[in-house]
Amino acid sequence: MTPAIDKVIVIGTSAGGLDALKRVLGKLPADFPAAVLVVMHIGARESILPALLRKVCALQVRHARDGELLAQPMILVAPPDRHLMVERGGPVGCVRLTSGAMENYTRPAIDPLFRSAAAAYGPGATGVILTGYLDDGTAGLQAIKACGGTAIVQDPADAFADSMPASALAQVAVDYVLKLDDIGDMLLTLASAPLPPSEPEAVKELTKGAAMDSKPRAVPEWITVENRYAGGGGELRDLARIARPSTFTCPECHGALWEVKGEPAGKPPGRFRCHTGHSFTALALEYTQDRVVEEAVWSAIRALNEKEELARRLAEHADSSGLTRAANDYQARAESARRAAAVLRDTLVRGPEP
Repeated sequence: MTPAIDKVIVIGTSAGGLDALKRVLGKLPADFPAAVLVVMHIGARESILPALLRKVCALQVRHARDGELLAQPMILVAPPDRHLMVERGGPVGCVRLTSGAMENYTRPAIDPLFRSAAAAYGPGATGVILTGYLDDGTAGLQAIKACGGTAIVQDPADAFADSMPASALAQVAVDYVLKLDDIGDMLLTLASAPLPPSEPEAVKELTKGAAMDSKPRAVPEWITVENRYAGGGGELRDLARIARPSTFTCPECHGALWEVKGEPAGKPPGRFRCHTGHSFTALALEYTQDRVVEEAVWSAIRALNEKEELARRLAEHADSSGLTRAANDYQARAESARRAAAVLRDTLVRGPEP
């Protein structure tokens, strides 16, 4: 029978993450008293991350499997193209791998893991943000704090890519800001310490048994709704409870984006989600729009090139038929399309103005 655990460590990283994970996880002893779950931005590509980590870790490391029970000691890594989440029915937690919509233009994403750990383990969840670009993980770390957990962030000055740690520091009440080589020791300290008593137990102790009606910390609605979306569910009526319509459209499915309101947004510039489940921070949305714009411009160049070629063929046919005016008109259209395509191509090659 799998023994129940009351603590999970969830770690998120991106660029520079392999070295960071080796230095953090390599310090954990074989009897580490908590389950560790890791998301690194690997997309849909085949990943040998567990094999690389096993070379430096005393704990077993492997890709997570859907439905497996959480135990200690273990390190589970999100597999390619799946969100890694956790659920808890009673004392025993289990893994959920989902194909829910991409968040921050990636799957696996960090936020779904952090949010689900927050809802399942509350004060027993510790979230760690390591090196990476953009700001995936910030909202997830907010969820962990909202449910009473602990937030650790790598010192941005110590990170290969400081964007993710810096974003978390700017928007979350972080408990510890540490250099890589100090994070492993802190995780051991936190995992070994007893959890504080639940709220009802704490109240009972303080009041010496006096009758009081007290409830444990509730999971905020935005966490519950967003976890539902990451798990592949969620409906428009759910989204309407935690977000308001915006003027933007989803670059993935072209549906309307809703701006998440209240606690998850924390501070400006906020986050956005469409009713099919795609989710973006403002920074990730702007980054994704760059790709969408570039694809649109290349499509326009292709259409203009085809227009030029077709107009030249029509000009040749008109000229061979003695239709001089029509031939000249088609030549003019072809030249106009050529010039327009050249302007667009030059814009892409030169890039934006500094």
